[in-house]
Amino acid sequence: MEAEAVNKWLFNKDTVDKVLEHLMTRGLTVAGGDRLGKTILFAKNQHHAEFIAERFNANYPHHKGEFARVITFKTEYAQSLIDNFSAKDKAPHIAISVDMLDTGIDIPEVVNLVFFKLVRSKTKFWQMLGRGTRLCPDLFGPDKHKEYFCVFDYCQNLEYFSQNIPATEGALGESLGKRLFDARLELIGELDKKLAEADRQTARETRAPPHGHPASDEEVRAQVAALLQTEVASMNLDNFVVRPRRRIVEQYAKPEAWTVLSPEALSDLSHQVAGLPSELDPENEEAKRFDLLVLSLQLAMLRSEPGFARLRDQVKELAGLLEEKSAIPMVRDQMALIHDVQTDEWWQDVTISMLEAMRRRLRDLIKLIEKQKRKPIYTDFEDEMGGETVIEMPGFDEATDYTKFRAKARVFLRVHANHLAIEKLRKNKPLTATDLAELERMLVESGLGGPKDVQRAAHEYQGLGLFVRSLVGLDRSAAKDAMATFIGGQRMTANQIEFVNLVVDHLTEHGFVVPERLYESPFTDLTPRGPDELFSTEQIDGLIQALDAVRATAIAA
Repeated sequence: MEAEAVNKWLFNKDTVDKVLEHLMTRGLTVAGGDRLGKTILFAKNQHHAEFIAERFNANYPHHKGEFARVITFKTEYAQSLIDNFSAKDKAPHIAISVDMLDTGIDIPEVVNLVFFKLVRSKTKFWQMLGRGTRLCPDLFGPDKHKEYFCVFDYCQNLEYFSQNIPATEGALGESLGKRLFDARLELIGELDKKLAEADRQTARETRAPPHGHPASDEEVRAQVAALLQTEVASMNLDNFVVRPRRRIVEQYAKPEAWTVLSPEALSDLSHQVAGLPSELDPENEEAKRFDLLVLSLQLAMLRSEPGFARLRDQVKELAGLLEEKSAIPMVRDQMALIHDVQTDEWWQDVTISMLEAMRRRLRDLIKLIEKQKRKPIYTDFEDEMGGETVIEMPGFDEATDYTKFRAKARVFLRVHANHLAIEKLRKNKPLTATDLAELERMLVESGLGGPKDVQRAAHEYQGLGLFVRSLVGLDRSAAKDAMATFIGGQRMTANQIEFVNLVVDHLTEHGFVVPERLYESPFTDLTPRGPDELFSTEQIDGLIQALDAVRATAIAA
């Protein structure tokens, strides 16, 4: 692609709008699925970054210019923006970067990387990918840890480097906001079934949605409908995602549309409106999770479901944890209710309106409970367990068997370290096809595992030779020789020498080093930005070439 064509494409308004729409609709989300996770967007230059920010603010004005920010070496107070970007719940959530965040930034919450520029340095490409590799516990909810991240590549960098990166859908299910919207629709539907037609009509015609705590099912219904109508009315019709649903959003933005909802209307709202972005101010995630818990409790009560008791106990346990926070004034103000909710008597004659009032009074206090104590309480609200059935799970034991195979193979191979093929691997000498065949024969005939285990090991390590070397390591003198090739006649600083020694240690223990490993601990313990802080680009290229050469000797030609 010619440079002039690239420039026209990168700076085309519709192109940038479509890239942003794709990111906002397909990017990994946090806060119960209601907010795009921390994202680094790699732009071509300062002008390109500013153009992207301008288009984002035009398409998403409700984010008030704070959600996506340009962070480059030319940005005033750039470090302050980086500090905010590093904070889990602070804006900006999209950092539009030109070189500044390509390397060295260590933010575990980053889950989306957007390549909106051509990258032709393999080293640089690996460094940029490294921004998404940091693990982060509980990022997607209680016990839902960050185990993958998303790469959006609009400039065919992945194809250029032929990285064979394993793909994943990365789906986290429906967002918390959509689940809340749907649960409230279900509650309206169930209340409409319960209320007599005449009573229901009278209540709606004579009573506006109450602003205080509800005293009846009718008032609960009115409040829930008003809440959903407000959410729909706050959906921006110019938003990319909302625009295709403009007709139904406009219809249900009006309060009168919620007076009577047929089953068909409830279905349309669930399938076409629930989950659309709203411009309401974001709410605390813990409060929304508590909302969903109480909604599930109300629905279980209306449907006489057996899960009611389990959900009730979860609320009682949360109340018990809140009682431990009695020193906090806002908790102390609700202490009478917190005590009552923990008693069986309060639940004996509980009503839908009592549950709704309880929800409103306690929801903003839940965030005060330590996260580790909340974890066991919040679940995905599975139904009550039925009878036991013993089922054989095919493949369940495979992981355990394979782990045992690796452990046994490590001992076996180290005992046979003098075997010609194993000695070649330890001494960093090239393997032949005959050597590989001999290694496979040894492992299969040893009885350590079956042919499937050997095949799996070869597949996971991109070659049986690399698998074996990962278990036996590299001879330290061979590792030093490999790094001596990299050092050549260069004069090294004390920190550079220490970094090289860490590489030697890793080669000795694990047999090889993949480039992205250089941007993780223990290397980042010495220098937070990995090799970037110590070596020039040319030196890093030389280091990676030396490491690639070590890997190559374990792969038969």
